[in-house]
Amino acid sequence: MDRSAVMRTDVVVDLENARLDALLSVPADARAVVLFAHGSGSGRASPRNAMVAHVLENAGLATLLVDLLTTDEQAQDARTGLLRFDIDLLADRVLGASQWLRARPVSSALALGYFGASTGAAAALHAASENHDVFAVVSRGGRPDLARDCLKAVRAPSLLIVGGDDVPILPLNDEACRLLGASAQLVVVPGATHLFEEPGALEQVARLSCDWFVNHLPPAAGA
Repeated sequence: MDRSAVMRTDVVVDLENARLDALLSVPADARAVVLFAHGSGSGRASPRNAMVAHVLENAGLATLLVDLLTTDEQAQDARTGLLRFDIDLLADRVLGASQWLRARPVSSALALGYFGASTGAAAALHAASENHDVFAVVSRGGRPDLARDCLKAVRAPSLLIVGGDDVPILPLNDEACRLLGASAQLVVVPGATHLFEEPGALEQVARLSCDWFVNHLPPAAGA
């Protein structure tokens, strides 16, 4: 798909107790939408998530890259490092952003998926355990252990992508995959570390994610 056919808009996601900056990208004749939950001090400007988002957009999927913390909260988190691990707060923001998408004419009829990275993956899975309108979840180098008590309630098919050399994180995802049940799949990218910085690693993450969403997100009527 020609990227010039993608409408990109800086937006503010207004929630009851927060205003979150976000980037909404909608291809022409979008078939579904994927909400990105960033983690560990990252946000909508994450180059890794932006790269994955572009691959999804080229496949006809709209994306919402949203900062789950406000500007003041980001400053607080930079000092303390605590809010990035407040999974209840982050999951609540994911749920709020999901409702915001449902209220937008451009995305209201689109099936919804979640893409989470690091602690954002825990927030996405936590949110998916409550929002059963989510059709698919992808976790990149995630910390699903931080949402362990919620995993059995997740109904959406979930793909957990982990680097083969991400030694501390791999067993956490292996356990989470078993807790998520038959609808979950664990894929290990050989030789990749936590940020998938090795040549070709992030491209593999993007392809795996795109295939998962295309296969599990039903297209909009008429798409």
